Amino acid sequence: MKIETVQRWVASVILIHVGTVPAVSLAVYSIGLARTDHGRGVGLWIMSGVIGLLTVAGVRLIFQRSPISLWLLLGLLPTAVTGFAIF
Repeated sequence: MKIETVQRWVASVILIHVGTVPAVSLAVYSIGLARTDHGRGVGLWIMSGVIGLLTVAGVRLIFQRSPISLWLLLGLLPTAVTGFAIF
């Protein structure tokens, strides 16, 4: 295996971890906050979606692929799942 391939995989795993932890945390925290302050809860919920989208786009760019893809839906997964509890 080429060293560039290993470097891409390591960088993408680090980016996935650094990006999904805040995205999932914000999505889950927005559920509780939306019960008391709906506007702030929705704001955190939207931020979790943006972080998820940026994470998936960043991984695609690491592998030199177009960031616009159906894989972006994977970045919206925490936002979509918690959206049912907020609305």
